[in-house]
Amino acid sequence: MQNKGTSKNDLQRLCAVLAKDDEQPWIRKLNAHARQASAERAWQAVASFYRRCKDGDSKKGFPKFKKHSRSVEYKTSGWKLSEDATTITFTDGFQAGTFELWLNGEARQLIQSLKLNRVRVVKRADGYYAQFCIDAERTDTVEHTGSVVGIDLGLQYFTKDSQGKEVVCPKFLRQSEKRLKRAQRKLAKKFKKGVKGQSKNYHKQRQQVGKIHLKVQRQRKDFAIKQARCVVRSHDMVAYEDLQVSNMVKNHHLAKSIVDAGWYQYTQWLGYYGKLWDKIVVAVPPQYTSQDCSSCGYRVKKTLSTRTHRCPKCGLQLCRDQNAAINILKRGLAIVGAEYNNSTEGHSESAEPSGKTEEISIAAAGESSSTVNAVCEPVTARESSCL
Repeated sequence: MQNKGTSKNDLQRLCAVLAKDDEQPWIRKLNAHARQASAERAWQAVASFYRRCKDGDSKKGFPKFKKHSRSVEYKTSGWKLSEDATTITFTDGFQAGTFELWLNGEARQLIQSLKLNRVRVVKRADGYYAQFCIDAERTDTVEHTGSVVGIDLGLQYFTKDSQGKEVVCPKFLRQSEKRLKRAQRKLAKKFKKGVKGQSKNYHKQRQQVGKIHLKVQRQRKDFAIKQARCVVRSHDMVAYEDLQVSNMVKNHHLAKSIVDAGWYQYTQWLGYYGKLWDKIVVAVPPQYTSQDCSSCGYRVKKTLSTRTHRCPKCGLQLCRDQNAAINILKRGLAIVGAEYNNSTEGHSESAEPSGKTEEISIAAAGESSSTVNAVCEPVTARESSCL
């Protein structure tokens, strides 16, 4: 804000200046590489701001000051791992000491056999965690099934695919809401206005509230990983709607339910497993997928309360979410240059999926279905390899 044109090297040089500051002696105790890693993370925010300014974005996104940091990152010094990888010792000026490592045997063998680039210590509500960043290539193979699927994301059903299979939205926050409210009321009663630092009982209760939030977060992540793994493993191509969650949460009537669903995290893991297993994962624009008829393309306007798609032109009647999933599949196949072939008629006279199954095949420019995997690469992938 005060020095325009600040570069990454300027931030690195300021780390040495801060280490000599007598008003903040704790900076001197911190390992030099840890100070540099913190400067690198600050530079990422500054560089993103410069990029948005150069691109002419309406929202520049000024870097925000971070008062409380819950992690510290060491590079090659400041820590030492025991030979059997059961303990880790921190050797910087804080003299934190030696800590036991609780991890499974496979992870222990990895950190013993591979080169450790960085160690990141993260504080959570239930304790401290050490993340070891390593260079490892994960290889895994699965059988190609030859099937494709379109996925519609929703609140009543977490997902409903083009074949009529649905997954009920778990609503982890709603399940823990009663317990969370009770814990937050206890926390509010222990807060003393005008008291600096608050009491020990206040901080104990604050940790209890944090643990409830942490459990909900882990439940969402575990659910998203399992569902994404199952979908990508069972199909060779997965098409999903690219929802702009940041815009959708502006609707305060549905914001809590949208955040509780965890759609973005689910789509990220779809892309991860798609790249891992060499499967096609395509994000398609969601506009009019629920309104367009999947049979004839006629646009039927609906409200959110209308759960059944009824086409006045062709007479098709089926579940609104399944109709959207079929449209998503069609758009995904069009992106990869394939054709949609449906050998059965739509479900009529019912909003629920019947016992019929859809046979959907891919035909791309006269090639066989086994060659479609080379048409499009997964759109997103998670590259981090941290234990």
